[in-house]
Amino acid sequence: MKNILLSLLTLALTISLVLVLNLNFGSIPPLGKLFDPFGGFWANAESKISYKEDNLQLEGLEGKVTVVYDSLLIPHIFADNDHDLYFAQGYITALHRLWQMEFQTHFAAGRLSEIFGDIPQVLRLDRLHRRIGLPYGASNSLQMVEENPVSKAAIHAYADGVNAYINSLSDKTLPIEYKLFNYKPEKWTAQKTSLLLKYMANNLSGRDHDLESTNTLNLIGKEAFDLLFPIRDKGLDPIIPSSTKWSFDALEVSNDTLPIPGDITANVIEMPDPDNGSNNWAVSGRKTASGKPILAGDPHLGLNLPSIWFAVQLHSPGINVMGASLPGAMGVIIGFNDSIAWSVTNSRHDVRDWYKIKFRSPDKSEYFYEGEWRPTRKVINIINIRDKAPYIDTVIFTHHGPVVYDESFMPDNGKQHYALRWTAHDKSNEAYSFYLLNRARNYKEFNKALDYFVCPAQNFAFAAADGDIAMRIQGKFPLKRQGQGKFLMDGSLAQNDWQGFIPVEHNARILNPERGFVSSANQFPVDSTYPYFVYDCNFEHYRNRRINSRLSEMEAITAKNMQELQSDNFNLIAAESLPILLKHLNREKLEQKDLAYLASLESWNFSNEPMLEAPAIFNRWWSKFFNLYWDEFNNDEVQLRRPGTPQTIYLIRYDSVQTYADLKATPEVENLSDIVTQSYTAAISELEKWKLESVHELNWGNYKYTSINHLVPQLSAFSVKGVINGGGKHIVNATSARHGPSWRMVVELGDEVKAWGVYPGGQSGNPGSPFYSNFIDTWSKGKHYPLLFMKDPLEKSESLLFVQTLQNPTL
Repeated sequence: MKNILLSLLTLALTISLVLVLNLNFGSIPPLGKLFDPFGGFWANAESKISYKEDNLQLEGLEGKVTVVYDSLLIPHIFADNDHDLYFAQGYITALHRLWQMEFQTHFAAGRLSEIFGDIPQVLRLDRLHRRIGLPYGASNSLQMVEENPVSKAAIHAYADGVNAYINSLSDKTLPIEYKLFNYKPEKWTAQKTSLLLKYMANNLSGRDHDLESTNTLNLIGKEAFDLLFPIRDKGLDPIIPSSTKWSFDALEVSNDTLPIPGDITANVIEMPDPDNGSNNWAVSGRKTASGKPILAGDPHLGLNLPSIWFAVQLHSPGINVMGASLPGAMGVIIGFNDSIAWSVTNSRHDVRDWYKIKFRSPDKSEYFYEGEWRPTRKVINIINIRDKAPYIDTVIFTHHGPVVYDESFMPDNGKQHYALRWTAHDKSNEAYSFYLLNRARNYKEFNKALDYFVCPAQNFAFAAADGDIAMRIQGKFPLKRQGQGKFLMDGSLAQNDWQGFIPVEHNARILNPERGFVSSANQFPVDSTYPYFVYDCNFEHYRNRRINSRLSEMEAITAKNMQELQSDNFNLIAAESLPILLKHLNREKLEQKDLAYLASLESWNFSNEPMLEAPAIFNRWWSKFFNLYWDEFNNDEVQLRRPGTPQTIYLIRYDSVQTYADLKATPEVENLSDIVTQSYTAAISELEKWKLESVHELNWGNYKYTSINHLVPQLSAFSVKGVINGGGKHIVNATSARHGPSWRMVVELGDEVKAWGVYPGGQSGNPGSPFYSNFIDTWSKGKHYPLLFMKDPLEKSESLLFVQTLQNPTL
């Protein structure tokens, strides 16, 4: 009863927020309907006693499916055939996450205005996602999915299961968000699943700095640009160890140097969080206490509720797999079966390039390419807006891809026309890749499954019960000349086109390395001996080196050791930069209040523990220093790219002239000591202000203030704020204010698979459920839950909660 009352209180508070704060997210639903005691928001309250044994009659099933729920509300789905397995997965996932599934696909499809109405920011987002080609890419990929009879059958069985749940809904049982925003779910389709995968592709490969880099190059020149933005940072520790020998003959690539357009771009489109990344590693049995391989992985994404992942076990003849699934897509994305385990990190290869397009006339019916005028293709997007006439947006397509920038979108850039070439637009069948991966038994089958994986490019860590460990960097990678894709390119020249793709068998990989482990954390994948050009603007340089250092030192490793490493809080940036800052700090210019904070920094062990004051002081100081050091790149008129942290630390350590220490906004000539001291006093002033305004003690957990927000952030009562934990950006425990480990998993292979997992949320998408956010406390403490990996639905276990039976009513 207590849980129900708390749930109702939360829901009532949210309704008050909607009414009082006037959310600007569409119309408020009819209040009589919303407050109806039988069908309104009250009907969404749940307690653990709401989950009980039942038998559901579902047309569309071929036989009987048994779903065993454990105490974490993880469903273990047992079916007699693949059709029923994926039908049941679709039904069960929708039962717990329907609104999230549909909202994310509306987001990717550019259809949020249908829900929220006439809001300029929402319309802009809808236009952006259509213009960068998410629906276009989803349609292309779906064609390939449906050309394969296996993936076609699976994706449609999943959709039928989702629709079976949708058809069972009434006004009373609609998820609460539909009631709040006064709309209803529509039929689920295979296109929606394809859109979901493009939504993830955008999250993980939808960043580039081509236009900002072009601006920066045109302002500072090539020599300075190459110094400040090296392709590889010094001290590189690549994913594939430098001792690796390549066993293939590389394709020849033209290395013609072509002119870069002199464009200056005032504004650029919004891009996903630059910290979307991950850690993964696998350790050989030679380094473990059990003599069996152990695999660990934790993808880093936005911290949201409902959670991005939904844990599930899938069992039918030929498959017994468990792990994290994406609500809206069939199969397991990161997980294990009784023979192998795998996890992924973002590979951050540059697979998006921008081309400047020259049109023949204002109607844009033709564009210039290789000395002739070619016809364009026009796509008319009708964006429906709730309670208003639709918005018509015409997008021009060239052979490069959609023209994103034009007079009607990003008009501050004048009449510049930029087309986007992106591998996410190409046909692909990741659904079949995961279908095979879920069933793989060894390294050979693992590789066969990955051959179908195109976008977003990922680093797949692998471990097998037979003792193998491996890492494969997989995606569809453009074949480019040296330096191609770093800057805007002239779209009229064929030499600027991609020259094909790197053969899939040439993608970098390693099996059973001598050092006894494989690992990746979004760093540069290979050293300079790899024969193809590899580039990205955002490779990681710190988490990976810390992980490799620890794994190199460790012996007799246990699963508990791996869980602890996932929560490692050591701040390598601080370890490499703070001694330099302290050395150049002019203490004679400090006031007493400034000196009071130095003791914390000087005694700090560089670990971002939540109760410590020093991480907060360093974080604020480094941020202020970084902004002052690179003040040359503060420009409100032009989008510029700023140098990264590795190059900053290198320059303050080794640049004897300290070229960039002088502040351009002042007549004086500052040196490094000046800006180190100035940034320190500014940081302390801000911390003092924070202490005055905050009701909390100054420590890293309070200062960082991690929050796990609902997908509609304005629904604050459906969010969990102020989660106390350590870690931070560029730290193995990569938990920042709104971003971090979204699914921590550790798997020990052997005769009996043992696995542990946790994520920052809960299995239910219903804010009125006790399973909505119940994992967060465990996750924040760096703990894991043992995962129950069942072989039979009749197994007995203390952790079982209840059983559902799904059956065709005619049987």
